[in-house]
Amino acid sequence: MAREAIPWPLVDRDGCYDFSLLDPMIAAMQQTQIIPIWDLCHYGYPDDLDPFSNEFTDRFARYCRAAAEYVIPRLRGPYFFTPINEITFFSFCGGEWGWVAPYKTTKEDRFRFRLALCKAAIAGVNAIREVEPASRMVHIDPLVQVVAPRDRPDLVEAAHHETYVDTFLAWDILYGKEHPELGGSPSILDIVGANNYSFGQMEYREQGPHQALKPDDDRIKPLHDLMQRLWERYHRPMIIGETSGLEEGRDEWLKDVVEESMAAVNSGMDLHGICLFPAVDMPDWHTGEWLHNGICDLVEEGSNLKRMPYEPYVAELRRWQKEFNRVTVLDANPFSDPVELQDVIDAAKRLQPEPDRNWH
Repeated sequence: MAREAIPWPLVDRDGCYDFSLLDPMIAAMQQTQIIPIWDLCHYGYPDDLDPFSNEFTDRFARYCRAAAEYVIPRLRGPYFFTPINEITFFSFCGGEWGWVAPYKTTKEDRFRFRLALCKAAIAGVNAIREVEPASRMVHIDPLVQVVAPRDRPDLVEAAHHETYVDTFLAWDILYGKEHPELGGSPSILDIVGANNYSFGQMEYREQGPHQALKPDDDRIKPLHDLMQRLWERYHRPMIIGETSGLEEGRDEWLKDVVEESMAAVNSGMDLHGICLFPAVDMPDWHTGEWLHNGICDLVEEGSNLKRMPYEPYVAELRRWQKEFNRVTVLDANPFSDPVELQDVIDAAKRLQPEPDRNWH
């Protein structure tokens, strides 16, 4: 499976849709028999929309319905969608930090923006299921831990609120725990996708993004413990929606994440997968420098960029595929040998990994 995006601003022109830019990706999915999780809104929306308006919700629902009508007949099921990616993070970077549209810069705007995104996401789920009632939803957000600076006990309450309340509010709304008037329910939340990066464990800052904890900080919590909070709150199927290490730490990061995930499986959590992001290296949002966090790095070769697999990361991935009884070479027909979660459960019982704080 792979997460893949449909760029809403590029396919929706004043409510008229042109999805033809998806055709090469759909053809590749058909050829390789990859099932997508379609990401329908990833930090962007059409220029003529006000995200705080009812029209935003209505237009998003119409777009979600049209997108489902386009992709579902062209690919085999089951069908998975992420209506709005990272609602919590989107509301921070668009509502309070001014990084992306709508370029707002207050905490109050962040709260308003998050509520508007949740309202639209719920409408999008309902619209997709009018096309295919069996469609599954994967709602992605960062899984974080925020602590107060050691010399600022006055910030302990704010850090605690962000960790245990703010982090979960979008999921809570989709579940129906908060703002039930918007129509959230367990079936709307459906599958919880938790993104996991080293910078997700942070020290609280009163202005702007928080400061990532250093790898040896004794306040870091095991990933297993963070996932336990999700499981106890919702008891819904889960995936790790994105994860990657950096540079020479990529293979050790993968080892830690898989071991923590198996510890979660042994604790009874309904964890179904880990999504590695990115497959191919990406530039830093702010500096443009290559992050070296993909399965493949990119190196300049004349006027082109050439993919170069980072072999230690690939080797660690192959090692875990063998542990889980998965294929390690291209499978001509992956559906002839479907993934069995029981293989992962059996490996977790056999290996008995323990949660730890070692993030390398």
